[in-house]
Amino acid sequence: MPFSLIPRHLAESVYQLTPRRLKAHGIRLVLADLDNTLAPYEEPLPSPALRQWKEELEAQGITLFVVSNSRKSHRCPDFCRALGVPCVRHSGKPSRKGFLRALEETGVPPEQTLMVGDQIFTDILGANRAGIASVLVKPIAWGKNPFRRVRYAFETPFRMAAMARHTPTP
Repeated sequence: MPFSLIPRHLAESVYQLTPRRLKAHGIRLVLADLDNTLAPYEEPLPSPALRQWKEELEAQGITLFVVSNSRKSHRCPDFCRALGVPCVRHSGKPSRKGFLRALEETGVPPEQTLMVGDQIFTDILGANRAGIASVLVKPIAWGKNPFRRVRYAFETPFRMAAMARHTPTP
């Protein structure tokens, strides 16, 4: 699959991805990173806004599925159980394996799938390698890890390239 660090779409947050528009574009599955995409790091439970967005997705026949690199034993499963969505943890992004596992579990093809995440080198690269349309969102919070700021700084040229070739968010 293609090696590309450029997301197909940009969005401020997952909430900019309206379920009706996703359905109109033929999306049946939204894969999402957990930390800093759906919730801040260390946030143990889904917010009311996230719960509402997930319900709106379901009302349109769209499944939300978390694909996370989280190594914390309970973080991803507990959060996803509380939200009522399936997940793949220790997904190994940017490896294709976590994405392909999600596709296999749901039976949805890549053409009807969208991946949303906050990191170019894991979320976007992995989705692109798996043949899944990618959406880059702004990180929810910077968190306590100073290396996260460095990583985001390295992503700046790719974020700018995405802005230059910006296509409307589905």
